[in-house]
Amino acid sequence: MLFSAYLAAQRQRIDRALDRALPKETRKPATIHRAMRYSLFANGAKRLRPILCLAAAEACGGARAVSEALPLACAVECIHTYSLIHDDLPAMDNDDFRRGQPTCHKVFGEGLAVLAGDALLTHAFELVARARAWPRYDTRALLHELAVTSGSLKLIAGQVADLEGEGKAIDLAQLRFIHEGKTAALLTTSLRFGAMSANADATTLRTLTTFGRALGVAFQVIDDILDVTQTTEKLGKSAGKDVAAQKATYPALLGLDGARAEAKRLTARAHAALRPLGARAEKLRALAEHLLQREN
Repeated sequence: MLFSAYLAAQRQRIDRALDRALPKETRKPATIHRAMRYSLFANGAKRLRPILCLAAAEACGGARAVSEALPLACAVECIHTYSLIHDDLPAMDNDDFRRGQPTCHKVFGEGLAVLAGDALLTHAFELVARARAWPRYDTRALLHELAVTSGSLKLIAGQVADLEGEGKAIDLAQLRFIHEGKTAALLTTSLRFGAMSANADATTLRTLTTFGRALGVAFQVIDDILDVTQTTEKLGKSAGKDVAAQKATYPALLGLDGARAEAKRLTARAHAALRPLGARAEKLRALAEHLLQREN
């Protein structure tokens, strides 16, 4: 199967699972459920994080583990979409365009957008609470994993540091702190959830954690590059926003050539981390290379 076909098939599988997992648009109060689904099912959604979750499950436990990982994959996509809705709000990055369509607050208003994000965040924990547990990872461990990732030490930490860094001269270490929290943390948890759903041992979990951290920062470096080299139409979100908001980025600190070299270096580190998994990690390697070469 061509890798593009694999990605398309996984997106469809995840979309079907998300459709089953969320309240229907007609469920009262209908407005909030329309807003949640509007952002979650936007045509431009790549489903990267849940795909990584399923690929990690397959690497650790084969095809059967992929089905077991679906509820956790849906949970991380709910968290990711909530973070995008809130990130786009006027009080945050003030963006009008996301995933190829107007942002949630432009369609439903700021109040409903805040609540749609809150609802997706909360629903993610419901999905994890309902998922099956495994001998090495009970429900408490799964919920703790998602709570720490979503909280003030990781995802929110990165967003706070990003806001506070606007218009300021920050160094590479500070920039990396922002993106280890804002981008790499949830991406890493997606992989860890996949491994947990296959009841992977502690060594394998550490392997995928190392892979995820390197891949997550590489992903953000590429994002920064695309923000200054691609159009809004190509990206599905507003291009040039980082420069306009005076954000610190990898191209701003390292130059475009330096940023590209950093993305390659981090991707190589991610590949190296997967060596203990051998051929089982073929799809994870392909995903890492796909992210390095992406254009949106």
